[in-house]
Amino acid sequence: MNSLASKHVDWCLNKAEKEIEESVKLGKNAKHRGLLKVEPSKELAIAHIDKAKHYLGAIQLLKKNNFSDLAVSCGFYSLYHCFLAIAIKFGYESKNQTCTISLIEFLQEEGKISVDRDIIEFMKYEEVHNQHEASLIELREDYTYGTNLEIKDDEQLDKIEKRCLSFIDAVREIVYS
Repeated sequence: MNSLASKHVDWCLNKAEKEIEESVKLGKNAKHRGLLKVEPSKELAIAHIDKAKHYLGAIQLLKKNNFSDLAVSCGFYSLYHCFLAIAIKFGYESKNQTCTISLIEFLQEEGKISVDRDIIEFMKYEEVHNQHEASLIELREDYTYGTNLEIKDDEQLDKIEKRCLSFIDAVREIVYS
C-alpha cells in the first residue's frame, strides 16, 4: 500500500536511521527524531497505558482545581501515550509526534488495529473534524503557548476527558490481544 501514511512511515524510519548513523559518526549517543523498528514489548506498552491513565488523572485534578488550560495538554499526552503503547506493541519506537500519528494510521490501513478514526483525526494538525472543532494538538498549542488561563468551552474539555477514558480502554484491548 502506498498511502500517504505508509510513505510518511517510510520517511520516518529512514530519518531515524540517518540520524542515528550521524550521531554515531560524531561520537554521540545514538539519537533520532523519527521511527525505529525495535523488539515489540507488551511490558513497555502497558507502561505507556499507565502513563496515559496518569495524564487522565491529572486532567481530572486540574479541572477540579480550575487549571483547565493545563488539562488540555494532559489530554493530548494521555492520547499520545496510547499511540505510543500501540507503536511499541507492534515493534516501533517513536520520537516524533507526526511520525507516531502516521504509524497509527498505517497500522489501521494494514488491518493490524481498529481504532476510532475520529481519535486519529483529533490528534492531527491539518485535520479538523468539522469547522467548529480544532484538533487536540492545536488546542494543546493554543493553551500551552497562549495566555488564556482557562479553556473557553467546558464541554470541549469534558469531551477530551471522555475520549481519553474510552481510548485507554480500547488500547488496553489492543495491547492485551
